[in-house]
Amino acid sequence: MALKNKFSCLWILGLCLVATTSSKIPSITDPHFIDNCIEAHNEWRGKVNPPAADMKYMIWDKGLAKMAKAWANQCKFEHNDCLDKSYKCYAAFEYVGENIWLGGIKSFTPRHAITAWYNETQFYDFDSLSCSRVCGHYTQLVWANSFYVGCAVAMCPNLGGASTAIFVCNYGPAGNFANMPPYVRGESCSLCSKEEKCVKNLCNYFLMKCWMLLEW
Repeated sequence: MALKNKFSCLWILGLCLVATTSSKIPSITDPHFIDNCIEAHNEWRGKVNPPAADMKYMIWDKGLAKMAKAWANQCKFEHNDCLDKSYKCYAAFEYVGENIWLGGIKSFTPRHAITAWYNETQFYDFDSLSCSRVCGHYTQLVWANSFYVGCAVAMCPNLGGASTAIFVCNYGPAGNFANMPPYVRGESCSLCSKEEKCVKNLCNYFLMKCWMLLEW
């Protein structure tokens, strides 16, 4: 009986540990998580140096988030094998971009991971379009025309330990095309269309559209 009670206690403790860990994993429909992902992306997109003339404001895409979640759940620290195949990742975009972060769940926030990607700017030379070290996360993050994003988190103990998490963001349309700059260098928002409003150095079509609807 004592042994049975001991196993019962261990089983309950295991459930508690799983519940505790799971509670730290945000859902792809959690408004707070979505806002944090969007705000961090747009903050850094608005701070590129040299400044961008055509940097678009980024918004959330549910389909990209579902794609990111499905891949994060695979717990592979590698890129999705559909990325280089036309319309194979997600029907809305011919090609999809992707950034991946791996680390401890205790230190994770969307901003922490996205800032780590942005910090690769120190390894990127805008004039030569070259990287002295890994900088592809940065260039995808600030690819002007990649303005839809969806992100997700999953626990992946097989990639390091019980508290190891993977954070995946997918982007549409994809960026990081060879021999192309991520954006047009120039005065911020100078290449925004007349349908876009300049907000924090970003060309925001969606805000302008909302304002026009309100005025109407």
